[in-house]
Amino acid sequence: MEHVRQLIVNGQVSLGIEFGSTRIKAVLVDDQNNPIASGGYDWENRFVNQVWTYNMDDIWAGLTGSYQDLVKNVQEKYDCTITTLKALGVSGMMHGYLVLDKEERLLTPFRTWRNTFTEKASLLLFELFHYNVPQRFSASHLLQAILNGEAHVKNIDYMTTLAGFIHWKLTGEKVMGVGEASGMFPIDSETKTYNEKMLKQFDELIADKGYPWKLEEILPKVMVAGEMAGSLTEAGARLLDPSGNLQAGTPLCPPEGDAGTGMVATNSVAVRTGNVSAGTSIFAMIVLEHALSRPYEEIDMVTTPAGDLVAMVHCNNCTSDLNAWVGLFEEFADAAGFEIDKTTLFKTLYEAALKGDADGGGLLAYNYYSGEHITGFEEGRPLFVRTPDAKFNLANFMRVHLFTALGAMKTGMNILQENEHVHIDQMLGHGGLFRTKGVGQKVMAAAINSPVVVMETAGEGGAWGIAVLASYMVHKKEGEDLTAFLADKVFADEKGKKEEPCSVDVAGFETFFEKYKKGLPIERAAIDFLK
Repeated sequence: MEHVRQLIVNGQVSLGIEFGSTRIKAVLVDDQNNPIASGGYDWENRFVNQVWTYNMDDIWAGLTGSYQDLVKNVQEKYDCTITTLKALGVSGMMHGYLVLDKEERLLTPFRTWRNTFTEKASLLLFELFHYNVPQRFSASHLLQAILNGEAHVKNIDYMTTLAGFIHWKLTGEKVMGVGEASGMFPIDSETKTYNEKMLKQFDELIADKGYPWKLEEILPKVMVAGEMAGSLTEAGARLLDPSGNLQAGTPLCPPEGDAGTGMVATNSVAVRTGNVSAGTSIFAMIVLEHALSRPYEEIDMVTTPAGDLVAMVHCNNCTSDLNAWVGLFEEFADAAGFEIDKTTLFKTLYEAALKGDADGGGLLAYNYYSGEHITGFEEGRPLFVRTPDAKFNLANFMRVHLFTALGAMKTGMNILQENEHVHIDQMLGHGGLFRTKGVGQKVMAAAINSPVVVMETAGEGGAWGIAVLASYMVHKKEGEDLTAFLADKVFADEKGKKEEPCSVDVAGFETFFEKYKKGLPIERAAIDFLK
């Protein structure tokens, strides 16, 4: 404790702050990248005028609030105050649309990744580039605003994301980490910056509008992990710490998105590794050995924070319906007078799934709270259906709801594994689905027929990931790449449990998945007739 206290007093610690969709988290790490303190701030997006957004007051209150909570944690644990930092990093929800004019005024409310009104622009860019630019990417939002004839577009001086915006206000630098930049506009994996050909194609597409800017002029400069991306200004220090204790001058790493920090936090930046984040939504990311043979609308192309090509399967729905069913069992327990804590309830129900038939006994469920682009649904209706002769019991019921949480993701993974022959040495799992030890991990291994590892540090999340990226910037040796730094300096002693795929479970999931695909018209009928 005294050693850590001296590190804090002497400014030899690094800080990471990540803006998640419901929580802003700050994590402080020591010179060995171990988390030593943390703080948090809860927030929620708002649905205003048909747009999912966060307002500026929420952003700054959240930044300050999470930092002050961290300061309080440091004071309580180590009886000292943070005055200087070795390094700092900011990350946030990827994608979205945040544009400002020359006077640094916000031109529209911040449009988050959650908005799905850019389908026309996304399809147009797919045809133009022969490259998938999803609806949530910044380029799709910009083009949709142009197609809509929105007056603000001509006044854009800077387009960025949430992480890039906060970094700019802390440092004055209009820059972006390459992983986050890949969620704005396609990246050339050779040059590790925006694809030059596509930039020209975009400008030519909108040339008749006569805007006073070229696309590259309003985008942030792309940087890779390990580069210094500015330093904390006096004004930035006051935004972070209004008390005045924190001094200016801290170097900052390039701002990153939550996908990139998730890769770092799970040590999955090396080729043929990947990670899957399974919570309210689910996304799987695999670092590729080579580019895919062709673009797929179901597969998003992004990069690691070091600029290596990554295939992402992103799905809107994962555990929401599963959690709702667990909540129903909790209600029953309360009504019957049983006292059972939520951790035990989840453990009991999840572990019951391991006792079910390999294929779930012929039961079928869809977890679509919202639309799912991979399977072609613009809306969702959670469903559970069965035939009269299906094996309806608790074990199969829970097994099928765990299976269906991975159904849409399996659709995208099949494209990568079967069509593109992408090899996966192992997947690192993190998120709520994996909290009950061994269960979600076993189901995931069956779904993708690959080993799945869950590490003890996976729960630290993206705030720790961006703190590690900040630490890498100041502690790396000459020529030491991010993969080596993580392997040698961060995860060398990491203990993780590996679950190999079981052939019986793999075959069972495949049987379920065939039923899942054939039953999609049931989901369509529910959307059409259940209003």
